[in-house]
Amino acid sequence: MSRLIEVNDLCKTYVVNKKQNNVLRNVNFSIEEGEMVAVMGPSGSGKSTLLYTVSGMDKMTAGEVTFNGRKLSSLRDNEMADVRLDEMGFIFQQMYMMKNLSILDNIILPAVKSKKEGGSRKEIRDRGLALMHKLGIEETAGNDINEVSGGQLQRACICRSMINKPRVIFADEPTGALNRSASDEVMNEIVGLNNEGTTVMLVTHDVKVAAKCTRVLYIVDGNIKGEKNLGKCENTSQVRERERDLNNWLMEMGW
Repeated sequence: MSRLIEVNDLCKTYVVNKKQNNVLRNVNFSIEEGEMVAVMGPSGSGKSTLLYTVSGMDKMTAGEVTFNGRKLSSLRDNEMADVRLDEMGFIFQQMYMMKNLSILDNIILPAVKSKKEGGSRKEIRDRGLALMHKLGIEETAGNDINEVSGGQLQRACICRSMINKPRVIFADEPTGALNRSASDEVMNEIVGLNNEGTTVMLVTHDVKVAAKCTRVLYIVDGNIKGEKNLGKCENTSQVRERERDLNNWLMEMGW
C-alpha cells in the first residue's frame, strides 16, 4: 500500500473572546491507501476538527497535511476546492441536501459541478442511478429529500460521496442520527466501499462502528494518545470479538 495521507505536527487554534483555544496540538499520523481509520475520543477532544482540518475543509494553524503527494497548505482556495470535489467524498451526521432537488439530482450535483472529465449529463445520471441501485435505493431517485427514511437518505449521501470516484471518504459520525438497524446497513455499505479499495477516515463514538475499521486513533485534548490496529474485518463472525477487544483497549485509554 502507498501512503495517501500524512499529517505532521498539525495544530489548530481558535481565538474566542481574545482567548486561544488550542484544539489540535502537534498531531502526527498517516493513512495508507485502502485503510479504514476511525477517530475516537471524549466529547470536545478535537475529533471533528481533526477530520475537517485533514480534509482541507478547515485551515490548519501550523504543521502540514500531505494528501496524495501534495501539501495542502500550498494550495490556493480554488485548488483546494477542486481537490475536495474531485478526490474526496464527504458523509456527515446531518444529511445536508438541497431541498429543491430530487434525491438523484442531489447525488449527481458534485459530478455536474466538477471540472474533471465526467462524461455527458446522461452518463452522469446513469452513474448516479448505478450507485443508487448498488445501495438499494434506486426507487427513491425522483423523491424529494423529505419523502425517504433516514437510512435511505444517508445511503443517498454515500452515493453522492462516491459520484466522482474519490480517493478517500471522510465521514463525521455517519451513523449518529440513525437507529441501530439503519446504522448497521449504512456501515455495511461503507465497509463494502472500503473493501473495493476506497480509503475511509471516519469520526465515531460508536464501538460497533469503530470495530469494523482497520485501525482506531484515540484523541484526547487535541493529541493522539493511542492507536489500535485491528486489521481488516474479514467476515461478520469476527465483529463481536473485535468489539470486545476494542472496548477493553478503550477502557485502558480512559474511555
